[in-house]
Formats: sequence, structure tokens, C-alpha cells
Amino acid sequence: MERVRRKCGFLFGIEVGAAGTKGGLCLGWKPEIDITLQSYSRNHIDVIVKENDSMVWRITGFYGCPEERFRHTSWDLLRQLKSDQQIPCLVAGDFNELLFSFEKQGGRLRSERNMSQFREALDDCELCDLGFKGTWYTWERGRTEATNVRERLDRAVANLRWLEIHPDFSVVHLTHFISDHCPVLINTGHSLRNPLGSNNDEFRFETNWALEDGIEQVISSAWESTSVDLPERLTTLGQSLSSWSKDLRRTNTAAKCQMQDRLHELSLADPDEAALSELIEVKLRLNMEADKE
Repeated sequence: MERVRRKCGFLFGIEVGAAGTKGGLCLGWKPEIDITLQSYSRNHIDVIVKENDSMVWRITGFYGCPEERFRHTSWDLLRQLKSDQQIPCLVAGDFNELLFSFEKQGGRLRSERNMSQFREALDDCELCDLGFKGTWYTWERGRTEATNVRERLDRAVANLRWLEIHPDFSVVHLTHFISDHCPVLINTGHSLRNPLGSNNDEFRFETNWALEDGIEQVISSAWESTSVDLPERLTTLGQSLSSWSKDLRRTNTAAKCQMQDRLHELSLADPDEAALSELIEVKLRLNMEADKE
């Protein structure tokens, strides 16, 4: 988990290991953000965030108990975390429960009692659902029309104080193709700069190039195009690969955008056999591209 976090550019972080195949939490942040750990467990990571403009708020990454009979322990945890509500507070993650029955399509009906307990816990903690943009569900399984189940299990909730300091927030359900859960992007509305942004012309060979068709021909042509000494031939080869990689990146980015757009269209369509079949095919193709990266 730490390796994935660092690969995403978050140098600092907190990880809570999974219990077998269930759970596992990670919170990562960049150096310009000041984070103070408050508490953690297998079901949450609670921190205080202090931004560069001295704005202070609290975020809790939450994982609801996946077992229905123990779901009440999740709501007890939420209530325990409510101890200090004077600070703006955001809670986000996989709650493993619905607020209302219309947040589910397919499969057996959800227990009204369980949904009611979830709503009561949010009311007790003075937390309100922040809504979303994108597909209405965040979790899906089943590859046929008869077995397909879609639910909104992941969400972001916050208190009024958090809403007051982040009036331009947005919550977006992103397109997903690897996990059965979709990523949920929460944007606080602040303008962010890339402190690492810089021009770097140093050549580096990218390992995933070896998986691309035509790479051998590019190398062979560049190497045989000159008969000068080794350093010069390496320079020529690097220039050829850099030019080729730019074209490849544009082509792959365009193809990936088309597939993601199609995936979004299919996720909004009725889950009939044809749509589900194409949905799986598009996800597999996107998975292949992700594996290359």
C-alpha cells in the first residue's frame, strides 16, 4: 500500500493493514499539507488538516463494517468520533450501507431497519450527505442482466461548518474499470498549484514502451540511421524514442478517453445483456492499458 501511495505522489501517509481480503485503509498527503493524526482503527483514519492559508478542518476516512450483523459498530464509531464538532468535519469512504432503498438496483432488498440506523447515526453526528456528480452508484457486481447489482455504498458527508468554509466543493463518482468500487473525487474548490511542475528534458526509457507494437522497429531504424560513435548513436536513439513516445502518448490518451467516455455511457444505460457484455470488454481493455502503466 505504501508503494502505491508513493507512486501516486504522496510522500507522507498512514496505512492500516487489511484483515485478510477485507478492509485496508491508507491516507496520503503531500509535504505542503500539515496533517495531525487524531486516531485510527481498522475502520477509520481521523486527522486534522491545516492548509497553507491556515484553514483548519478535519477529515475521517471511513470503512463501514462489511458484515450486516455488526454494522451497528460502525455507527457507534461515528458517534464516538463526533466528540469535537466545533471544527469543520468531513467523513468519506465506503460505508457499506445505503441511506434509502432507491440507492440500490438489482439483488435482494436492503433492510429498512439497517438503512434507518445509518440515517439516525448521521443525524446524531450532524452530518449531511454531500451528493454527487456522475453515475448514481459506486459499487457494482454481476455480468449478466439477471445477476447485475448496483449500489451507492461510497459517499462523502460533512457538517455545516465544513460546508461554510468549502462552499464551492464538488463530489464526483469517477469512471472505474479495475475495482468493483468507483473512485470518489472530493474537490474542496481551492485552486491547487503543482509545486513539482518543471521542464525536464533528460531522456529516460519507460519500461512500458517494451509492451508497445513497433518499438523494435523504432529502435532498429534509429540505430542503423547513423554510423558515428556510440555516444552519438545513443543520442540519436534517444531523440527518436522521445519523438515516437510523444505520438504514442497522444494516440493512447485519445483512445483511453474514448473508452472512458464509452464506459460512462454504458454505466448510465440499462444493464441489459448487450450493454453488460460491452461494459466488460471496455473494462478489460482499460485494464490492459493500466497494466502497461
